[in-house]
Amino acid sequence: MSCIRVRFAPSPTGPLHLGGIRTALYNYLFAKKNRGTFILRIEDTDRKRFIPNSESYILETLKWCQIEPDEGVGYGGKYFPYYQSKRGYIYRIYLNKLLDKGDAYYAFDTDQELNKKRKEYSDRGLTFSYNAKVRMYLNNSLTMTKKQLSYKLNDGTSYVIRFKIKSGEKLKIQDMIRGNIMVNTDTLDDKVLLKSNGVATYHLANTIDDYLMKITHVIRGEEWIPSMPFHLLLYRSLGWIPPLFAHLPLILRDDGKGKISKRNAESLDFPIFPLQWKVPGHKTIIQGYRELGYFPDAFVNMLAFLGWNPGGTKEIFSLQELKNSFSLEKINKSGVTFNLKKANWFNKQYLNKKKKEIFSFLCTELQNRSLFYEKDYLWKVIRLTINRINFIHEIWEHSFYFFVYPSYYDPSFFDKICHQNTIDQLKLCKESLSKVHKFTSVNLRFLFKKRIYDKNIREIMQLFRLSLVGSLKGSDIFMILEMLGKEESIRRIENMMKKIKEKINNDSFCLKKI
Repeated sequence: MSCIRVRFAPSPTGPLHLGGIRTALYNYLFAKKNRGTFILRIEDTDRKRFIPNSESYILETLKWCQIEPDEGVGYGGKYFPYYQSKRGYIYRIYLNKLLDKGDAYYAFDTDQELNKKRKEYSDRGLTFSYNAKVRMYLNNSLTMTKKQLSYKLNDGTSYVIRFKIKSGEKLKIQDMIRGNIMVNTDTLDDKVLLKSNGVATYHLANTIDDYLMKITHVIRGEEWIPSMPFHLLLYRSLGWIPPLFAHLPLILRDDGKGKISKRNAESLDFPIFPLQWKVPGHKTIIQGYRELGYFPDAFVNMLAFLGWNPGGTKEIFSLQELKNSFSLEKINKSGVTFNLKKANWFNKQYLNKKKKEIFSFLCTELQNRSLFYEKDYLWKVIRLTINRINFIHEIWEHSFYFFVYPSYYDPSFFDKICHQNTIDQLKLCKESLSKVHKFTSVNLRFLFKKRIYDKNIREIMQLFRLSLVGSLKGSDIFMILEMLGKEESIRRIENMMKKIKEKINNDSFCLKKI
């Protein structure tokens, strides 16, 4: 197992989404579990779909997730170059071998000719496939003499090179996740190996690169299963022993409308990119998990469980624990649905371990507002609010009232209480607070729940909370009172009484005017 070599081979056609980075993670974990090598290769043969900054996005994502390659683009290695666009001379060598063996052939069919064939078949309710049944009736080297072929090639006629699939063969394929797969070669078409622009297709380049870079296991997405028979036939034709294959389950949308995709990233109600992505040529910026406040270790932990489970009830795994526990045998065959609530839950578990980071963030928020408090006070605030947040940046939203007046009162409740009776109740509350000598949550709880307001305690507590916080949310009201202290608590009650009076007077003025 010390010779394990796996690769992550993305195309620079945009940002990685959850499926792509999960593929990288599983390759990384498998390599580390088996003391192997994790390689990054950029498969950039499709220049039409190339998008600038994709490569830097890939590298930055891997670094943020802490799953950096041992070898490849940006990391060096003896199997360079690790860009397919720079390996064309290598592909041509093996392409010539296939041609010499008769396992590949030149095809001169134009797009117009092929489209005409497709229409003919479609009109008869059939699907056209360039295969053994039709190849001898089409415009290719199999139907030409050597002299005719030589003339075509020397004349500069445009062509592609196709792989010649032998018909009538039943391939037995082994997948490490899905078991045995049977494929009849009659269902396969003669795929293009070299495009008309002289660039090798993914199928040819991928197969040759995996062999020359000594890849032992190909771990990739389920969408590549249809290509596996063709790749294995290429290996056999070139006389090579193929790697082992493992095809990962799809990550599905939570609305039941198929798999997640970069194409619908803007329409989804959950993020699918690890980092934010600026759409080239547009002002559109799509937020990623990093910018939304997810911790990289929480993101990786969540990602690992999208299709894999080691068994048992434990779900929180450090990266090292994931390395130690990972195995391909524990990967699901069926697709897995993404759940944003579960993603937030993972981040919450890591947040509870990062109190120092929360403290630092809160200090920065206060300094930006020229506010300064004792450390002990800040730690108390954090302990009171940490269970209410999933992200560090939410700490101010859930704790501001410990430091500043509420900037407004929740109108849905405030408008209902703007009458003299509320002012009278608040006045009574204020007088009761002023008489409390030991201003602690224990004493305050006893005072308000056991002695004074037995009948309308809920309404009084709501008034208190609105006065102190500005809404009906927040920490335990008696702890808020203790933290703010007697003077500040009374000051805030007086402030709301003032606002209620202003609202009553204003409403009265408006009625008179009408």
